[in-house]
Amino acid sequence: MLRLTWVQPEDLIGHELHQATQDGREPSAIAARWRAAGGTTTPLRAGASPEPASRYLRQLAEDLLDELSDLPSRLADFEPTNLAKIKAICPTWPTQPTGSRPTGPTQPAGSRPTTPTQPAGSRAAGAARVGAGGTPQAPGSDPTPTAPLTAPPSQARLEAAWLGRAVGCLLGKPVEKLPLEAIRELARSTGNWPLHTYFTARGVPPELLTQHPWNRRSASTSLAENIDGMPEDDDLNYPLLNLLLLQRHGKAFTTTDVATLWLGELPAGRTFTAERIAYRNLLTGLEPPHTARHRNPFREWIGALIRADVHGWTNPGDPAAAAQQAHRDATLTHTANGVYAAMFTAATIAQAATGTSDIHTALRTGLTVIPPASRLAQAITHAIQLAETHTDFDTVVDELHTTHAQTHHWVHAVPNTALIAAALTHANGDFTGSICRAVSGGWDTDSNGATTGSIAALLAGSPAALPDRWTTPLKNRLATSIGDFDGTGFDSLAHLTHALTHLEAPRP
Repeated sequence: MLRLTWVQPEDLIGHELHQATQDGREPSAIAARWRAAGGTTTPLRAGASPEPASRYLRQLAEDLLDELSDLPSRLADFEPTNLAKIKAICPTWPTQPTGSRPTGPTQPAGSRPTTPTQPAGSRAAGAARVGAGGTPQAPGSDPTPTAPLTAPPSQARLEAAWLGRAVGCLLGKPVEKLPLEAIRELARSTGNWPLHTYFTARGVPPELLTQHPWNRRSASTSLAENIDGMPEDDDLNYPLLNLLLLQRHGKAFTTTDVATLWLGELPAGRTFTAERIAYRNLLTGLEPPHTARHRNPFREWIGALIRADVHGWTNPGDPAAAAQQAHRDATLTHTANGVYAAMFTAATIAQAATGTSDIHTALRTGLTVIPPASRLAQAITHAIQLAETHTDFDTVVDELHTTHAQTHHWVHAVPNTALIAAALTHANGDFTGSICRAVSGGWDTDSNGATTGSIAALLAGSPAALPDRWTTPLKNRLATSIGDFDGTGFDSLAHLTHALTHLEAPRP
């Protein structure tokens, strides 16, 4: 029997009841009706219940999902989704630079370059290497909320960012969905704790593998002994889609352009959670931004965040433009904190892409584009404070899990973005230290590793600055079902991305 994950009404209702409690609605009366009819209110860790609901229960779930979406939220004024309202309550929203960005080569976007030969650049000031168990350094001075017009990052820097995203994702793939203690036990059993290299099954006691099996879809391609290039993953598919988006529509693309691109280029089976719901909503005739709200309890989860990198890479020194691009992308599928996570990530990356900022300045810049009273801003601020306070990152992780694990699903944007910020802060932006901390912290391990790896590698400046043990197994080859990108090298992706940085960003 086909049980499609993340779309069946009887499986969505528990998640929506939980989401309503988080975002300031009062769902208790509706929850009581659902329980009285025989429904369950416990959000499922996986995407589908084992047995279908009765016709009556399914119809009731659909009706209650609609009723829940109509409930007023006491947090609406502090957590708007509308961009103008977001900007109005961000007191240090970055000022967009004026003038024209220096133009670069106009090589056709589809051509394949040779591998960049630029020597490894020096690390940004204040971003000295720190080992996986190192002590974090104090952040630098507060950033100015204005950004100078910046020359595009070199192809070498962008290639490093693509590689870093792939490496971090690959590191986290075999332990995705596993509880925190399982990750620690599996790594310790092979002498890989503190985490410092890819996971392996070699040497793991059989009883431990029985108790904590690897992610079944990923183990065959992401354990150290199995890696043969970068396997397909949605954390890489979405950046590829956004390359196509900018190639076809430029930086003035609309949310409808994103939707149209998805319908033409993104296989439905490669979508999950909020993206799958929005995709379904498009097929039923709904239009953005209603696609993000209609029967979509995952609209504050991590999906929009993992789509944000290209918006930051292509707007170096312009965090406002990066955040606004991320907003137009994110609102197809997400609202409020789900959108903020994408905006925060894009702005952080835009600042890091200048090559002149340390990780602490970049993260603080990211915070300037999200509402300061939002749950996400508070979670990120708390996570950074923990990372600055504790020398042992396991202590930071334990505190984050104590704060968030009982209230948020493991794919929710709030705890995962907080963990990303904590990992980068504690490792002082060091590549290995950052990705290993992010993945060792659990939750959405491959997505957290990918975003952390992208940012830290961008700061590192070139592929040569990334340890060979991470990048060599990728063989400069990526697998995907998106467009004609299957088998593409990271050097070619950097070339395509570099060409897009010369596009002018739309002005308000």
